[in-house]
Amino acid sequence: MPVRTTESSPKASFAALLTASFFVCALALGAADNQPRGSHCEPAPETAVHVKTVHDGGVTRFFVENDEYCEVTMTFEMGLVNMKGSTTFPYTATFAPRQTSEAFEVSPVQPDSKWEYSYTNYFKLGSNCARHDDSFVYQLPYAPGNKFKVTQGYNGKFSHTGSNQYAIDWDMPEGTLVHAARGGVVVRVKDDSDKGGPTMEFDHYNNYILIRHEDGTLAHYCHLQKNGCLVKVGQVVAMGDVIAHSGNTGFSSGPHLHFCVFRTQDGRARVSIPVKFRTNQEKAITLTSGHSYRASETQSASVRPSSKPT
Repeated sequence: MPVRTTESSPKASFAALLTASFFVCALALGAADNQPRGSHCEPAPETAVHVKTVHDGGVTRFFVENDEYCEVTMTFEMGLVNMKGSTTFPYTATFAPRQTSEAFEVSPVQPDSKWEYSYTNYFKLGSNCARHDDSFVYQLPYAPGNKFKVTQGYNGKFSHTGSNQYAIDWDMPEGTLVHAARGGVVVRVKDDSDKGGPTMEFDHYNNYILIRHEDGTLAHYCHLQKNGCLVKVGQVVAMGDVIAHSGNTGFSSGPHLHFCVFRTQDGRARVSIPVKFRTNQEKAITLTSGHSYRASETQSASVRPSSKPT
């Protein structure tokens, strides 16, 4: 719901702090009826991101406190009565991790008259300034020599549309070691669930890892095993590092691994990105549904320290 504040003839040096954060999930439906399927929803953090307002001297300043380990992109929708803003609305901006940043300010047009503002904010993890390095070739997210079948590829008619247009699903037994397809910083981990099932009511039981790459894009590894995450938030991982055990949690009718690279568009939406993979036979290919691919030896296992946002 919107946070609404009404003031009349505000006094100087009055300070107020208000906090509100809303998150809109990106959901995907199932894969083929006879294949593993699931939905993949980024969780809504309860306390990691806050909006704070400070009113002093007739000006209300908005700040975003971001305690996440990656950027967040936030969209503000404002209702203003006898007020003007320092920017136009709706307003979308990206805010750096682990710090508080000023977003904008509003002030009365006629200070001696009654003024009022209301706002709603939405945010997603990631930066809307991210630009994917299309020359980068991803490692298959499992051990060298292992071979797994893609049950749904890009533009899959059952669920890979919208924000999951360029996601990949592999049929994978529970407990299989999951490797980082690209190096980066771990920004979100969830592995407290042991529940999974073929209906949407299981969606919030999904276990996952989210990794930020050095170009600002994010990779989502989903449906992991309970207590199966082997990395921690803030940890830097290299391509090929073991990060988790695959599973069957969340909205899933069978054990599989879901993988998607995306950039954040605004506080409500994200855009998935098509990527190419290295296999034991090909240097850079687009994976297709119904085919099995054997992982090659990891070509690079280094992440520059500067890839970690500060």
